[in-house]
This record gives sequence, C-alpha cells and structure tokens, in this order.
Amino acid sequence: MQKRLETVFWSGFGIIVMIYALVPVAWIISLSLKRSGDLNDQRFIPSAISFDNYRAIFEDAQFPAALWNSFGIALIATTLSILLAMFAAYAIVRLEFSGKQWVLAGVLAISMFPPVSIIGPLFNLWRIIGLFDTWAGLVIPYMTFTLPLAIWTLSAFFRELPWDLDKSARIDGATPFQAFFHIIAPLAAPGVFTAAILVFIFAWNDFLFATSLTSTNAARTVPAAIAFFTGSSQFEQPTGSIAAASVVVTLPVIVIVLLFQKRIVAGLTAGAVKG
Repeated sequence: MQKRLETVFWSGFGIIVMIYALVPVAWIISLSLKRSGDLNDQRFIPSAISFDNYRAIFEDAQFPAALWNSFGIALIATTLSILLAMFAAYAIVRLEFSGKQWVLAGVLAISMFPPVSIIGPLFNLWRIIGLFDTWAGLVIPYMTFTLPLAIWTLSAFFRELPWDLDKSARIDGATPFQAFFHIIAPLAAPGVFTAAILVFIFAWNDFLFATSLTSTNAARTVPAAIAFFTGSSQFEQPTGSIAAASVVVTLPVIVIVLLFQKRIVAGLTAGAVKG
C-alpha cells in the first residue's frame, strides 16, 4: 500500500512539473499559429490556424541570416571548446603535478563568473582590434565560459576510465596520441556528447553577448535578432513573429535533447557513484 502511494505521489508530482514546464511552450506555439487579428482574443487554442507568422519571418532577410549565424557560431564554439577540453581534461586527470585541485577549482570558478561584468571592457576592446560584429568576436567569449564547463565535465568522465587500457596500448607500440584517439576518446564518447550538447546550447541561447557585440546581420544571432523584430506598422506589436521565431529557434535544442537524452543523463551522472 505504501509503495503504491509513493508511486502515485511521484507520478502526480512529475505530471505537475511537466505541465508547468510545457504550458509556456504550448502558449508560444499557439500564438505563432494565430492570425494577426486573433492575437489578443485570449483563446488558448487558435480559432483558425495560420502560418503567416512563419512565412513573414523567413521572408525577412534578418531572420535567415541570424539563423545561419547562430548555427555557425555555436558549431565553431562547440568544436573548438570540446577539442581543447579533451586534451586539458586528459592532462589534468592523467598527469601528476602539484596544484591539480587548484586548477580544477579555477576552472569551475571561471565557469561561474557573471558574463555581464566583462561586457563593457570587451565591447571597447573588440571595437579597437576589429572583432566587433564578427563571428570570432562571439566565438571567443563563448569559449571563455564553455571551455571550463567542458573541462570539468570531461574530467569526471576521464577519471572513471580504466587506465590499464591506455598502458596496454602504449606497451603494444601505440604513441600517446594514438592511445588517446583510438582507445581513450571512444570510451569517453558519452562524456564528449554531453559536454558538446551543453556547450552548443549555451552558445545557441546566448542573448547578452549577441546583443552587445553585434550591430548588423553579419554576426547577429537569433536571440538578438528577435529583439529587433518590428510590426508591420507602428500600431502593431510583433507578437506573432516573435512567437514563430521562438518556436523555430527552440526546435533544434528539443531535437538534440530527444535524440541524445540517454547520453546526456549518462554524462551528467558520471562520477556521481564511487566504488
């Protein structure tokens, strides 16, 4: 009986949390499918489904350019961060040197640093050296915050790997790089996937850097571009366009999480159980 009550309690609690999380998403989807004249009708379900808002955002040159910028910048930041983090995490876990714990603590501290505190100096510096409103001008600050996160996640994974396999490969004649890429890296694939997904989502969702360090479609990403949407006239709010753009920009994140949810859970719980 007690077990049944616990099952009912946790199931009900899970359903409440799921509804709380999904209602705003359903509301945004509903707004994106409404006609411009129905946006203020206070109805949760549209009286008539219209794709005019989606058609409008893709006819605007600003949104496709921002979508391409978001994808390219997030992909470059993820690739560079994961590649560097793999080597750094491997060295931190594998090598013995004094102050190793301080290095990891410093990595964790940098990942917790508030980004808004460096926006002012970064804005002036980027304008002086010519990185303002460029892809590199966003990739570099993204890596500053995503690299520590990736190093910390991968360190937990590398720590769980059996190093006897590395030693066996070295005895069989493999070089350190061959042992790393052919033996260690495949075993750490779940952690690499987890770190890559977290880094990509951070870069994809960023609004602060994208708004402050860009000024044109050359590098402006979707979260920043949405803030510049305007209605067809000064008397019309761009609610439908913003809702449609929000749905489009959310879909890649949902697809990634659904496809790799098992790897994400495995990566986040790595190192949680010892012994």
